[in-house]
Amino acid sequence: MLGFVEVFTPKLVASATEGGANVFALDYFGRPAYLAQSPQFYKQVMVGVFERVYEVGPVFRAEPHDTPRHLNEYVSLDAELGFIRDHRDAMALLREVVAGMVAALGEREAAALDLLAVRLPAVPAEIPAIHFADAQELIARETGEDPRGEPDLAPAHERWLGDWAVREYGSEFLFVTGYPMVKRPFYTHPDPDRPAFSNSFDLLFRGLELVTGGQRLHRYEDYLAALAARGLDPEPFAGYLEAFRHGMPPHGGFALGLERWVARLTGVANVREATLFPRDLHRLTP
Repeated sequence: MLGFVEVFTPKLVASATEGGANVFALDYFGRPAYLAQSPQFYKQVMVGVFERVYEVGPVFRAEPHDTPRHLNEYVSLDAELGFIRDHRDAMALLREVVAGMVAALGEREAAALDLLAVRLPAVPAEIPAIHFADAQELIARETGEDPRGEPDLAPAHERWLGDWAVREYGSEFLFVTGYPMVKRPFYTHPDPDRPAFSNSFDLLFRGLELVTGGQRLHRYEDYLAALAARGLDPEPFAGYLEAFRHGMPPHGGFALGLERWVARLTGVANVREATLFPRDLHRLTP
């Protein structure tokens, strides 16, 4: 569909995908290994082969958050596409994916939607977007709170922006673009005109971050510079970097958390209610 090839990537990996500390480490026959935070490296490499790839599978985040919106294992829909102009091409694709999912639910699951009293959202032909810096200015001006200087949006500010998008555009969806580079992974492409900000985005749905995505770096030298800037040793990423040494097209993509999507659609208060066997900070059974 849409010219994409489904791929299946390993969930045991040799390096942390995001270059951070929130990984589950394990002993792999005497060698360090990790549960995959995402299929990011593999799907990027596969863009060089198939141009458009996707995967639906589990991902693992060792985040010590005990909140209604976090799980330590969840199902992610990941997509990556090549030969893009910038992150806006990935945003346009994401809009088509979300609209297709909503339409399919309406066509195939009418009885279940009625049983659960689910109100499907209208997906605008073009989802409204606001730059991260502009969102912070708006919040400061309209609420009296001042989030400027923070590298991310607080949950309360996501909710406020969700309500604002409904009032301003009649849309339950809102793209927030241009997050600060310090908050994004090392493979994120900076905004050429504002290098402190990134060519990335989050998609908010009913006031909750549902999707993260963006344009990736695609030149080998840029990867070496990005790793050095963050004090990361390139050696653990050697297999990943090899693809860029031989040439990769401009590319980007996104990851959609399916449990959050279901939880927001059904209106449940806790993402665990949208998960058959939730894994969180305190739960490892059944």
